Amino acid sequence: MVRRSAEVLWALPRTLREDLVTSAADPTPYARRPRWLEWRPALVVPLAMFAVGILIFNTNQYAFGYRMGIQLGILFAGIQSAAIVVGLFRPIPAWWVSMLVTVVITPFAKPSGPGGMMFPWSGAGIALQAGVLFLLALRVRPRIAAETLTISVVVGLACGVAAPWRRTDDVHLAVAVLVVAVVVGAALRGIGVARTQLVAQEELTAEERSRRTLLEERNRIARELHDVVAHHMSVISIQAQVAPHLVENPSDELKENLAGIRENAVDALTELRRVLGVLRSEDPLPQAARHAPQPTLDRLDDLIDNARGAGLSVTAETTGEPHPLSPGVELSAFRIVQEALSNAMRYAPGAKVRVEIGHHPSAVTVRVTNTPPERAAPPSVGAGHGLLGMRERTAMLGGELATGATPDGGYEVTATLPAQPPAHHR
Repeated sequence: MVRRSAEVLWALPRTLREDLVTSAADPTPYARRPRWLEWRPALVVPLAMFAVGILIFNTNQYAFGYRMGIQLGILFAGIQSAAIVVGLFRPIPAWWVSMLVTVVITPFAKPSGPGGMMFPWSGAGIALQAGVLFLLALRVRPRIAAETLTISVVVGLACGVAAPWRRTDDVHLAVAVLVVAVVVGAALRGIGVARTQLVAQEELTAEERSRRTLLEERNRIARELHDVVAHHMSVISIQAQVAPHLVENPSDELKENLAGIRENAVDALTELRRVLGVLRSEDPLPQAARHAPQPTLDRLDDLIDNARGAGLSVTAETTGEPHPLSPGVELSAFRIVQEALSNAMRYAPGAKVRVEIGHHPSAVTVRVTNTPPERAAPPSVGAGHGLLGMRERTAMLGGELATGATPDGGYEVTATLPAQPPAHHR
């Protein structure tokens, strides 16, 4: 215990130097700018008016009561009054200036009357010191505020003792005023810091929730695409196994290469099934649904019939000449229509929906529009991932997605998916 106390005392000068010897606007800034600082320009006016009142009172006391002369009286009173205004912007330098002026005028101090309080804690002196300490406590850590309060009290008592006259009563009142000023300032700062941390935590929580939602949607897309990839790997394995029987007198090199291809395909398929098992371990879908074939545009009519059965008015139109699409494009187009219909049922009850599939030589266009809802939508349970999933699927294929309200108050989803995604998107 003694050793610990000795270490604290040994480090005290360095701690005070680090805390108090600085000209920074805020030695311990908030994570964010305190809201009250936004009102600082407006606070300057009333604070300046208060400083002018203190300036007049102190000038009269210093010039005539302490017989310092009008010039020195205005100088020192002006510096002290300016310190409280500067405290809004540079709290620690303002406090140092206030303390320095107090020490300098101590030899001139004289009683202002039979009821005068102990120097330097006259009415104006207390107001100045309390104001500077309050502004300082709003901006710095409680430790620094406690250090400045302690130094202010010690220096004030020393100046009162060193003055040509002294009065020992009312000291407790002066110290109490200074302590209250610091405590109130520190408490307000603590409330501001707590609110700032709460806002920051809420933003982090929202960001984490958004990131988790994105990962969940990408995980769902990955589960679906693993089925597609596994199908292709199975086809490669079968073709490599059958190929030697389709060639008359195949060479040993060809058999060896095809055997290697089949072996690699089987190994890759095994690993894919393991990964798919991990991805599906927390899949809420029934076992049969998990292993059902992934849908394509051939099943679009069934999807629309189901939507109609749920009470949604849907019309569908296909333009262009259909041509073979990659499984990923087929799956993504189907899911985009599915999500758009689901959103229409959820957020636009009674609306009429139109589904358009446009086949082009290099792309397929999916467009789903709905009219304005006929009645208010019921409260949504849970957070939907529909639009997020559409964006992820479109970006994965190197396509484009546009969503937004229509001029008549409805909603539109338009996705353009390349018929063959670029190599870097595959």
